[in-house]
Amino acid sequence: MENCLSAYNRTDTLGKSQLDLILQVYDGAIKTYTQARESYDQKDTEAGFASLEKAQRFVTHLFTTLDHENGGEVAENLSRMYAYIINETEGVKGTKDTNKLGAIIKILGNIRSGWAGLRDNDVAGDKKAPQEATETSGVDGFAVTA
Repeated sequence: MENCLSAYNRTDTLGKSQLDLILQVYDGAIKTYTQARESYDQKDTEAGFASLEKAQRFVTHLFTTLDHENGGEVAENLSRMYAYIINETEGVKGTKDTNKLGAIIKILGNIRSGWAGLRDNDVAGDKKAPQEATETSGVDGFAVTA
């Protein structure tokens, strides 16, 4: 069963655009930070910690796949933001401060909205001029690692 799930996930990932993959990582991070907040609110610190660990892996993935060479200032700003989120996450593990989790979720949601806007513009551009599509190695500071 696990092999089937792994094959499905691999196929699902291969069929997505780079922007869709980035959005998928943001969605995972936001979902697990939200789960952590809910767990801590319900006094389930073990589940909250586990969700924080998972959420932090999503942000670490975003951080480590930044393409500083081609991403310029965007990559540098995202790098600082991800480092801040990772640092705040470490603090929440000790304090269980759900207010910080709310701030992290809001930050990630705002950045995700920007990526979604890029994707929507990209999709609209593809409909207008499909013959102009070119292959790229990265999108605004990200390299595909799928």
